[in-house]
Parts: sequence; C-alpha cells; structure tokens
Amino acid sequence: MAQEDKRLKRRVRSSYFVSTISIAMVLFLLGSTTYLILNALKATERLRESVVIHVMLRDGLPAEQTSALRAELEARDVVRSVTYIPKAEAAAQFAAESGEDFTTFLGDDPAANPLPDSFEVGLVARGSEREVIEAFVAATEATDGVEEVVYQRGVVEQIGTNLSKFAVVLLLFGGALMVVSLILLNNTIRMTIIAKRRIINTMKLVGANAGFIMRPFVASAALHGFLAGIIATGVFALLVVGLHEGAPGINLLRSNVLLGAISGGMIVLGVVLSLIFTMLAVRKATRQQSAMALI
Repeated sequence: MAQEDKRLKRRVRSSYFVSTISIAMVLFLLGSTTYLILNALKATERLRESVVIHVMLRDGLPAEQTSALRAELEARDVVRSVTYIPKAEAAAQFAAESGEDFTTFLGDDPAANPLPDSFEVGLVARGSEREVIEAFVAATEATDGVEEVVYQRGVVEQIGTNLSKFAVVLLLFGGALMVVSLILLNNTIRMTIIAKRRIINTMKLVGANAGFIMRPFVASAALHGFLAGIIATGVFALLVVGLHEGAPGINLLRSNVLLGAISGGMIVLGVVLSLIFTMLAVRKATRQQSAMALI
C-alpha cells in the first residue's frame, strides 16, 4: 500500500511538472508571437510613413508666402514633417542621383535653374491610404502658390494593396495560433486532472461536495499557472535579448512598457487560463465519477 502511495505521488508530481512546463511553453508561444506581430505592425507603419509628397512652388514666390504655405501644410493632421528644398539644393540632389550636373550648362545665373523650390512632405501612417492622399493632393494643388503636387501614385497603391493582404494573413495567423494554443493548454490540464482521478474518487466516497473537491485543485492551478508564467517570461526575455543582440540591424520594439505588458500578460494569462481549464476539468471528472457511482 505504501509503495502504491509513493507511486501515486510520483505520478502526481510528474503530471504537475509536465503541466507547468507545457503551460509555460504555450504562454511563451503566445507572448513571443504577440511581440513579433507588434513588430510586424510597427514595420508596416514605418512603410506607410515612407510615402513622400513633393509640393512644387510657383517660381518667384515671396518668402512670406512660402513660410505661410509651410505653416498651413504643417497644420494638417495627416502631415508628419515638412522640409523646404530650395531650387539650388534640388539641383544638387538631382546631380547626385543621376550622376549628371546639368547646372554646368546654365552658367552662374540661379534663375536659369529649371527646378522649382519645393516642400518635401512626409505623411503619417494613415496618410498613405488612397482616399486620404488624394484628398490631401487635391486640397494642396488648390492652394495659392502651389504649382504642382508630385508623388509616386503606383507605389502608394502597391503599398496599400500589399499591406492589406499582409494584415489579413497576420490576423488569420494570430487567430489560428490562439485557438491551437488554447486547445493544447486545455488538453494538458485535462490530462493532469485525469491523472488524479483516484484522488477525486476517494474524496467523493467520503462524502466531499463539489466545492470541497474543487478547492485544492484551484489553489494548485493558480500556483502552477503563476510559475508557468514566470518561466515563460524568463524564456521570452532571453528571446528578446537574443534578437536585439543577434540582429541589431532590425529595428525591433524596445519599449520597457511594452515588454513589461507582454510579460505581465503571460503571467496573468497563465493563472487565469489554468484556473478556467482546471475548474472545467475537475467539474467534468467529478460528474463522471458521480455517474459511475450511480451505475
């Protein structure tokens, strides 16, 4: 009998260990995937913000009107930055990009430079949406002092199409991963409770009610869920440090608030999910034992 009790205790300890590690791995998977998805979303936001609009000014525009136009552009909610580019600088940029300095043929007269003064306007992420950018271009072209508004329409449309597809794939991937993780976690905890069915049966035989049977399992579930969250947080920290040191060229999110929120979320989720699935499994096991007793 003593040997049987020892074997039962070893099985219970083993089931607790396997359950805790399994929960930790599921939490780590959810936390790391959340972190990678947030980085992917941040990358798409940076890509959207890479859209640049060139506002060409009318030749000979007074400095006061140029300053007023710049202030008007900066006041718009979709504008992230406005950079003034005088025609001399525009000519230098053109020469650097094309490898040909056409100003050598124009002499020393600045008025001979055919390139106009301009503003290089950077938009916020939502400014890359087709409707938003078209409304901005139409309003800007109607502004006094603006000669023309130029942007790469095909690139903007391609970015919008590709990012929309990417968002759908990312959503489906995250949803599928969440469902699979919950199923694995539920099965792991259910198998742990099944390993203790003799304990549940013994408690039922001595007249314990469902609440009394549930109490020790709930306390144990909260503890092991917390431990699993701590383990998952430790592994997640190693992952983040490894990514930052191993891939310094990738601009990953490094906000302590964000990393703390993900780590805290894994601990809370470990406790909450362990409690929920444990209560469901114990209730099911108790009902099964009651049904078997009636038979």
